[in-house]
Amino acid sequence: MKKFFLLSLIMMNIGNVVSQNTTYWQQKVDYKMEVSIDVKTYLYKGKQELVYTNNSNDTLKKVYYHLFNNAFQPGSEMDMRLQNIKDPDARMITKIKVGDKEVKESRIKSLKPNEIGFLHVSNFKQDGVPASAKEVETILEVTLARVLLPGEKATFTLDFDGQVPVQIRRSGRNNKEGVELSMAQWYPKMAEFDFEGWHADPYIAREFHGVWGNFDVKISIDKNYVLGGSGYLQNKNEIGHGYQDAGVNVVYPKKTKTLTWHFIAPNVHDFTWAADKNYLHDIAQVPNGATLHFLYKNNPKIIENWKKVQSKTVELMQFYNATVGKYPYEQYSVIQGGDGGMEYAMCTLILGEGNYDGLLGVIAHEMGHSWFQHILASNESKHGWMDEGFTSFIEDLGMNELAEKKSENPFEGSYKSYINMANSGKEQPQGTHADRFDENRVYSITSYSKGEVFLAQLQYLIGKENLFKTLKRYYSEFKFKHPTPNDIKRTAERVSGAELDWYLTDWTLTTNTIDYGIKSVIEEGDATIINLERIGRMPMPIELEVEYVGGNKETFYVPLRMMSYVKDNPNPATKRTILNDWAWGNPNYQFKIPTSKANIKKIIIDPSGFMADVKKDNNVYELK
Repeated sequence: MKKFFLLSLIMMNIGNVVSQNTTYWQQKVDYKMEVSIDVKTYLYKGKQELVYTNNSNDTLKKVYYHLFNNAFQPGSEMDMRLQNIKDPDARMITKIKVGDKEVKESRIKSLKPNEIGFLHVSNFKQDGVPASAKEVETILEVTLARVLLPGEKATFTLDFDGQVPVQIRRSGRNNKEGVELSMAQWYPKMAEFDFEGWHADPYIAREFHGVWGNFDVKISIDKNYVLGGSGYLQNKNEIGHGYQDAGVNVVYPKKTKTLTWHFIAPNVHDFTWAADKNYLHDIAQVPNGATLHFLYKNNPKIIENWKKVQSKTVELMQFYNATVGKYPYEQYSVIQGGDGGMEYAMCTLILGEGNYDGLLGVIAHEMGHSWFQHILASNESKHGWMDEGFTSFIEDLGMNELAEKKSENPFEGSYKSYINMANSGKEQPQGTHADRFDENRVYSITSYSKGEVFLAQLQYLIGKENLFKTLKRYYSEFKFKHPTPNDIKRTAERVSGAELDWYLTDWTLTTNTIDYGIKSVIEEGDATIINLERIGRMPMPIELEVEYVGGNKETFYVPLRMMSYVKDNPNPATKRTILNDWAWGNPNYQFKIPTSKANIKKIIIDPSGFMADVKKDNNVYELK
């Protein structure tokens, strides 16, 4: 009796632990920041008050902050990576002549003291008590004055000093199009702590991961500058510059040299802004949706494109709202700045001097990140494909929607890029950390193209209707959370009823490839035997189309045994026969068609092109 009681108690405690570990939680941050910037020296000073809520089951003895600007210094880890990677980012290098040779050199390496970036923290306190803060390049390690228990809050206060670097990557001053201030990653930012622990990755080149919270930010700057960025401007009538309410005239006192812009950004995981003396500011309204702000240089060469793109941006947001789910904020800003295109909370910084199609395409991608990063906040560093790939997916859908001539497969370009990489021998698994790829190009194709194909190929696996149901349910259930790869997989399983663990594993954690072929077509009396073979390691169900000499077509569907699923006929007007399933352990499969071989004109595996078979030359049989 006593032993039974003890065993029951132990089992009950184990159950409680399991229950706690499987209950979703996330940390919370509430920032209040005041910063003033000297636009002549590009130095800035600020104060930060951060209320941190520990919603985890862990007792925290340390916390970590990101100090991104410290990457832009000669000898930094970012500089070293840039000097040693095989294909350095072209935006971050300069070409110099050494004798008869042209050599690529890191732009960071040659920065002078007044051109570098830095961000230093002082006077760190926890609830008014000094705490030990140690700067390790782009990370601040803080040993707390008092441990933070589960469920507790603490107020962290600090002072910070920074210098805006010459624009090298994303953030910085005086970019190549003359934008004066692109203020991304400019403040001490709390690192993410989740069920996996701390994500205090050094800033080497790539991606971000942040804690959800509210930002209250006051920026004091020369009164001639126009600002845009994250959040809602609270003092429009004081600011002017096109932000004030209709009918209100703003009159500055004669002695006013600076203005303080006050923004509030609720429930975001970052805060970004940009400023320039020559920004034009236009506004467009999404019906029953957000207000769109466009800030761009008063440059006659670009004004027409920036005016023209506004109505298309409205259409894109409407399409994304309908396809994925409604954008939850009241504003979104498209701002000329940065060094290409980069997504931030409630805004993007993009280059603005290219042609119209390029401008629209970049906006389509970066605005798409509002869903697949700034609302569905996956860990970009560990799962860049969920961020870049899913965004590329809706970008291509959106651009296809706007196009006069629609494509049957708007993702075809990504399929080609992925297949070329898979056949190159350079591929690394999608589960590789973003900073650990051998080449930038391999990272890009893996994240953007192969990530896009992950979703597009779900159409092949579970059908188009189920794919889009999956997208909407995924957004609905995981917005304002930090979904992991398993979450998109489980959502697709719940929607379709298919078993998809094999798909997630093979596609994202290995470099296994899909390669099926028609091995032989053999006549047997009045029938024809078709022999198929699996050559690659990755399994798939097989859709096969047979075209007869008279022009009629029919399809045959071979279910994948481990998937435990039969997809609905994607073309109901065409006769389809469902065959016996194919077990992965057997690389060969045979079935019979009740017609002579002479009646068959063509046989093709995957006529839709949505299966990413890496060697398609053996996918077709034609009557000779």
